[in-house]
Amino acid sequence: MVDVKMGDCWSNTKDQFDNLEKHTQWGIEFVERYNKFVKDRTDIETSYAKQLRNLSKKYQPKRNSKEEEEQRYTSCQAFVTVLNEMNDYAGQHEVIAENMSGLIYAELSRYIQELKQERKLHFQEGRRAQQHIESCWKQLEASKRRFERDCKEAERAQFHFEKMDNDFNVTKADVEKARQQAQTRHQMASDSKGEYSSSLQNFNKEQHEHYYTNIPNIFRKIQDLDERRIVKIGESVKTFSEVDRQVIPIIGKCLDGITKAAESIDEKHDTQLVVEAFKSGFEQPGDVDFEDFSEPIKRTVSESSLSNSRSDGKQESKSGKSKGKLWPFIKKNKGSGPEDFSHLPPEQRRKKLQQKIDEITKEIQKESDQRDGLTKMKDVYIKNPQMGRPESVDPRLAEIEQTIEKLRQESQKFEAWLAEVEGRLPVKTDPPRRPSEMPELPSTAVNNCAQDRESPDGSYTEEQNQDPQLKVAAQSEFDDEFDDEEILAAIGTCKAVYSFEGQNEGTIAMAEGETLRVIEEDKGDGWTRVRRSEDEEGYVPTSYVEVYLDRNTKGAMTYI
Repeated sequence: MVDVKMGDCWSNTKDQFDNLEKHTQWGIEFVERYNKFVKDRTDIETSYAKQLRNLSKKYQPKRNSKEEEEQRYTSCQAFVTVLNEMNDYAGQHEVIAENMSGLIYAELSRYIQELKQERKLHFQEGRRAQQHIESCWKQLEASKRRFERDCKEAERAQFHFEKMDNDFNVTKADVEKARQQAQTRHQMASDSKGEYSSSLQNFNKEQHEHYYTNIPNIFRKIQDLDERRIVKIGESVKTFSEVDRQVIPIIGKCLDGITKAAESIDEKHDTQLVVEAFKSGFEQPGDVDFEDFSEPIKRTVSESSLSNSRSDGKQESKSGKSKGKLWPFIKKNKGSGPEDFSHLPPEQRRKKLQQKIDEITKEIQKESDQRDGLTKMKDVYIKNPQMGRPESVDPRLAEIEQTIEKLRQESQKFEAWLAEVEGRLPVKTDPPRRPSEMPELPSTAVNNCAQDRESPDGSYTEEQNQDPQLKVAAQSEFDDEFDDEEILAAIGTCKAVYSFEGQNEGTIAMAEGETLRVIEEDKGDGWTRVRRSEDEEGYVPTSYVEVYLDRNTKGAMTYI
């Protein structure tokens, strides 16, 4: 930049203008280059945020799939939290892109246009000043040349007059004419001298104003323009940093959420879920008795062995040997299995049947809602015939009624099978049944549907020709075996957030703020088993209480 503070005068300001024009043009191009850098950074942030969102969406568990069932595990829940936090993390990069685009790129683009316009005005002003001083200089040169020419003409006229005056052969009239011409030339020279003097004074004045006022002012404006450009670059760089700094606290919260999700992973809880999901419900087998083949006696099978004898060893297979029920090594049925899930172990069969009943219940509710809606529509048509014919709804209502009836029959069938399998499960105590597991069936339905069968894969079944009296005796014997089992220990406590009347069978009433002991966690059906005293226990809605589990008790696991 030219230093105008020293009062330097340049003989050729045109070169200085050329240098300044090149420098200021470079300055504008530098701002444009920096602005393009900001634009590219904005595009990168936008693309990065989009890719993060797509990544989070890609790995989100899909509805109605196995991945959604996996969300029971704390490790899977932690992963979902990571995906959600990454989605928020992507949002912060979108904020960075938006702020950089609005606060830097758009602002600099506008400033560059103003900078170009202002620079153009300053150099136009400089060119006009240069053209003006050059015009003054040309006027001075013209008056100088005219004065010089007139002086030479006056000198020649004077010489001609003196020559004519000394020549005796020249008439007096010619001499007078030469004298008048010489006087005229002298007058013209005198006038040219005055004009030249005036032009010189004017040029000196214009030149002084040009070099000491006009040009320094223009240079000072150009210098101020360039300084403001540099300041603008600095402000933009600072904003570039602040845009990132503003989202750092939120990004930190996202990372804190990921850390918290990692700390929430409970390996004991997850493995306990595996135990609950895959336990078979079979009794643990007893010891195998020694069979002495050295004595010619009839070999019998111990009642505590792994045989499948249902009537004290009276029934045998065609080979004469009892069918061993080594349930831990049962081969799985590769097909879909029978409708009543009899190919599954008792506990798994119970879960499948309950799941099927819940699905049918939802379907019944759905059809009932449609029926109610059509019934209201029919009532409207009856009151307002112009809106439609009431009889047009009847076919659809009849169809829905048939569907509901079929679903109810299907539900009764599965409830009968559920009652059958629950009667055979070797539970240690007879706990109150969860409200979601209470079928209302006539006793005849159970007897008709609970058909005894022998599954090809060796699952738990009864033979069809078993004596009913033996069944009753075996059941009584079975019930007596578990009457004296020890009461379940409490695994924590819970506090009632809301009061609950507990009018259904298997539930227990509680008052708001009351503290009860938890003896069984929520298995996913929305009910928690609690105890008030040794003789008073039942289920309460999980959403009505705050549960505080004992960590040591929760961590104990037994694979069955």
